[in-house]
Amino acid sequence: MPFEITDAGMVFLDLSYLIAAVMFVIGLKMLSRPDKARAGNVWAAAGMLLAMITTLIFHKNAEGQNIAFQNILLVLAVIAVASVMGIVIARRVKMTAMPQLVSLFNATGGIASALVALIESGDPGNNSQMVTLLGMATGSIAFSGSLIAYGKLDGKIRDWLSPLMKYINLSLLLILIAMIVFMLLPMADPGLFKMLVYVLFFFSIVYGITFVMPIGGADMPVVISLLNALTGIAAALAGFIYSNQAMILGGILVGAAGMVLTLLMCRAMNRSLLNVIVGSFGGHTGEGGRQVAGSIREISLSDAGILLNYSQKVVIVPGYGLAAAQAQHICSELDTLLSDRGVDVRYAIHPVAGRMPGHMNVLLAEANVPYEKLVEMDHINPDMPNVDVVIVIGANDVVNPAALDDPSGPIYGMPIILAHAAKNIIVIKRGMGKGYAAIENSLFFNDKTRMLFGHAKEILQKLVTEIKGME
Repeated sequence: MPFEITDAGMVFLDLSYLIAAVMFVIGLKMLSRPDKARAGNVWAAAGMLLAMITTLIFHKNAEGQNIAFQNILLVLAVIAVASVMGIVIARRVKMTAMPQLVSLFNATGGIASALVALIESGDPGNNSQMVTLLGMATGSIAFSGSLIAYGKLDGKIRDWLSPLMKYINLSLLLILIAMIVFMLLPMADPGLFKMLVYVLFFFSIVYGITFVMPIGGADMPVVISLLNALTGIAAALAGFIYSNQAMILGGILVGAAGMVLTLLMCRAMNRSLLNVIVGSFGGHTGEGGRQVAGSIREISLSDAGILLNYSQKVVIVPGYGLAAAQAQHICSELDTLLSDRGVDVRYAIHPVAGRMPGHMNVLLAEANVPYEKLVEMDHINPDMPNVDVVIVIGANDVVNPAALDDPSGPIYGMPIILAHAAKNIIVIKRGMGKGYAAIENSLFFNDKTRMLFGHAKEILQKLVTEIKGME
C-alpha cells in the first residue's frame, strides 16, 4: 500500500518544530561569543516565532479541531502587549540593572509554566500527573526564587543568614517530594487531590523564597544560572503536558544549557552546587581568614598615567564595581588610547565576575570592546608574569591571593585571576571595603600594588586626560 499523508497540516507542524529546534541550537551556540550573541538571539527568536505561527495555524486538539479564531486573536493581542512592554523595558534598563532584568524575565517564564501545570492538573491517578506536578513545583520555585534574586540584586532584600535556614530548606524540600509521591498514589476523593495541588503550589512558592534568601551576592551568578535551568525544565514539562515538541525541545535546551553553565561556574569557584545552595557564601561576617599585615601604598594620577603610557602589556581586570560606576565606556576609551600608542591591552575575565553569567562580557561588548581582547581566566593567567601593569577595576575576591594560600579563608581553593603575578598592580577602588566574602584582600598590601582611590569613572577619565597630555 503506498504511503499517504492523512494530515498535511500536522506534518508541516512537526516539521516546523524540527526547524525551530535547529534554530534554537544555532542561536544557543552563537550566544557563547559576544560578537555573535545578537545574531544568536535573532536565530533563536526566529525559531520561536516560526513555532508560534505554525502552532496557531495547524495545531489541533484531541477532537481534531483547530484553535478557535477568537482564541488566536486573544493570543496575538497578549503577544503584542507583552512585546511592547519587553521592548520598552529592555531599552530603558541600565547595564548595571541587567542581572535584575534577567531574574525578572526568568520569573515570568517560571510562573507561566507553573500556571499551565496548575490549570491542567486533572483527576487523581491520571497518567500525566507526575509531569504536571513536577512542572508546577519546578516552575513555582523558579518564579519565587527569581523574584527574590531580583530583590537581592536590586538592594531591596537583604540576606537571611539564620543557621536554621538550611534545615528549613531541607524540610521544605522533603515535604514537596513527599507530597508529590503521595499525590501520585490512587486517590478516591478528587476534591482532596485538588486541594493538595494548591497546597503543593503554595509550598513550592515558599521553598523558592527560602532557597534563595540565604545566598549571598558572590553566588548570584550561579543562582541565576540554576534558576534559569529550572525554568527551562519547567517549560519542557509543560511541553509534555501539551505534547508540544517545540516547548519540549526549547525547554530541554535551556535547562541543559543552564545546568551545564551552573556546574562550570561551581567548578570555577572550586565548590559543589550543594555547597553553593546551603553554604551562603557572600553572607560571611568576616569569620575565617587570616589577618593581613602590611601597608597600603597609593599612586598619583600622573605616575599612573606615565606607567601605563610606557608599558608594553596591560591587563584590565573588570568587576562589578566597573558596572556600578558605569565606567565601561571610559574604560574602552583608555584601552583605545593605549592601543593606539602600541600598548597590548587585554581584559582578564573571571567566570563569576559580576552578578550574572557573562556579566563582564555583556558590559564590555556594550562599550564596543573587541571580542578578541576578552580573555578567559585560564588563558590569561599563564601570561600574567609578563604583564607590565594590571589594572583592577571594581574586582575584589576574584583577584584575592588568599584563595591560593589561606586554608582558613572562605574562598580558599577558588581559582582566581593571578593579578599578583604582574610586574605592577594598580587597584581602582572607592575605599578599603571588603568583597562579598567579607575578608581582607592581601593583593592590596602587595609591595607591587598601588591604590587609586575614587569613583572608577572619574579616575579613568582623569587617567585618559593625563595620558592624552603626554607626547
